[in-house]
Amino acid sequence: MLELFQSQIMQRALVAGLLVGLSAPAVGTFIVQRRLALLGDGIGHVALTGVALGFLTGTAPTLTAVLVAVLGAVAIELVRERGRTGGDVALALLFYGGIAGGVLLIGLSDEGSNATLMSYLFGSVSTVTQGDVLVICALAAGVLGVVLVFGRELFLLCQDPEVAKASGLPVRFLSLLLAVTAALTVVIAMRVVGLLLVSALMVVPVAASQQLTRGFRTTLLLAMAFGVVATVGGLGYTYYINVAPGAGIVLLALLGFALALGVGTFIRRNRTGESRR
Repeated sequence: MLELFQSQIMQRALVAGLLVGLSAPAVGTFIVQRRLALLGDGIGHVALTGVALGFLTGTAPTLTAVLVAVLGAVAIELVRERGRTGGDVALALLFYGGIAGGVLLIGLSDEGSNATLMSYLFGSVSTVTQGDVLVICALAAGVLGVVLVFGRELFLLCQDPEVAKASGLPVRFLSLLLAVTAALTVVIAMRVVGLLLVSALMVVPVAASQQLTRGFRTTLLLAMAFGVVATVGGLGYTYYINVAPGAGIVLLALLGFALALGVGTFIRRNRTGESRR
């Protein structure tokens, strides 16, 4: 067990995993509340185009992924808000365009090997560099800062946009801020969880927390705790078994959801039984 913390590779991965475990469920709580649970998936597909653009241009894939993911998130929010396209159709457009663009650019690039591409799609412990950790730290600080500063306003927006607008809140700004924050979260998590699985870490811990709590703030904090346990535990698991960390993290998160569902059902049944007496 001690060698897990003595390895510099795992030290970097655990720091990154801790930040991902905090950030993804924090943003995911607002996304789930707004019934946009698949937004992370859509942005992840667009971020794949950003990674491929980095390969093609010879620049840092993480930075190009940030740029493209943010632009994609803003575009989809504007399409959803201004156009007649529903939220589910807008997300579908994001899915297809992101995958198509990523495959096209990767095909034109000579640098994106299968192994490197797989590390972005499903995460990789060994490829998390010191530079990645610094970028993740900066982005995570921004994401958590947004949640801390604008948490109340985002909650009102997600509960009822019309009420938020009537209260004088800048609904369009807050909607774009949430979309951009989700995009940054996807990029934060892609080195650890992978672009194809990051949405699960934004949704599953929140769903697990909802089985045990009622208040929004309690749900948010418990979801972050679930996220940290899933990421750190999943990384520890994959240290001993040579598999992509994203798979271990998501499966552990799903196990947490199953346990929370069982405990929550048991508690609710007891409460119902007591109320009938």
